[in-house]
Amino acid sequence: MSMYIMRRLVMLVPVLLGVTLLTFAISRATPGDPVRAMLGVYGTPERIAEVRRQMGLDEPIVVQYVRYVWNAAHGDLGKSIRGQTPVMQEILDRFPSTLQLTASAMVIAVSGGVTLGVVAATAKNKAVDGGAMASALVGLSIPNFFLAIILIIIFGVKLKWVSVTGSGSLKDLILPSFCLALAPLATVARLTRSCILEVAREDYVRTARAKGLRELIVTYRHVLRNALIPVVTVLGLQFAAMLGGTVFIESVFARPGIGRFAVNAILMRDYPQIQGIVLFVATIYVLVNLAVDVLYAVLDPRIVYE
Repeated sequence: MSMYIMRRLVMLVPVLLGVTLLTFAISRATPGDPVRAMLGVYGTPERIAEVRRQMGLDEPIVVQYVRYVWNAAHGDLGKSIRGQTPVMQEILDRFPSTLQLTASAMVIAVSGGVTLGVVAATAKNKAVDGGAMASALVGLSIPNFFLAIILIIIFGVKLKWVSVTGSGSLKDLILPSFCLALAPLATVARLTRSCILEVAREDYVRTARAKGLRELIVTYRHVLRNALIPVVTVLGLQFAAMLGGTVFIESVFARPGIGRFAVNAILMRDYPQIQGIVLFVATIYVLVNLAVDVLYAVLDPRIVYE
């Protein structure tokens, strides 16, 4: 197992290198000049040229990229163009808010999705099954930003039951967490149902029933654990995707997280911030995928990594 993890960690290097190359190229190819956006009406040609020289933006693209990769490898993501503050520190200051939102949404998605999937599978072809899968389809079809606006109007503005902006208390997490969790919850529910129905046809499950075990014990002890392996894969991908996909939710609910930070960085053409955010999220994404692969062996002892 340790050798497998080491090989996977080494394989992350070219992946992250490719991420830096694509992000660097796309950010530079995007129309707009960050120095002009920063200086505004005070941006005379002489002043713009001076600031670009101070920031190293007048150097060849290859030189800028090599310097960026070298600094990033040492934990330095550069300084923002707007405030000249360390990008890594800005990301770390906002990451707890995004992590809090993602973790709470993940709890809702896992608990609700697995429960809904188990209920639907145990009531196959019944009204409960049809209602659960119809609800999951609706959850997959509604865009989270549209749902967020509707919930803000109903529960925040009309009923005034919950807070709709900020991140000061747990009440501020209720609506954004639910909006972010709805689509993953529906995905997990549908996958859990299909996996349980597939595993339930295995010989060892029929043997467990033949031994006289109660259906509840058969479902949770013998079926669910083996059915969760594909679900764990999806959960890992969903968690990483939610970390990087909080842009709309954080913008709608005015939460000071990485998603909203990324929107502002793109609008201001702040190259170091854009590159730093993408690299940070990509690193988390690949590490989560590695953790999911390791978790396979925990769930199923038959899986052995050579």
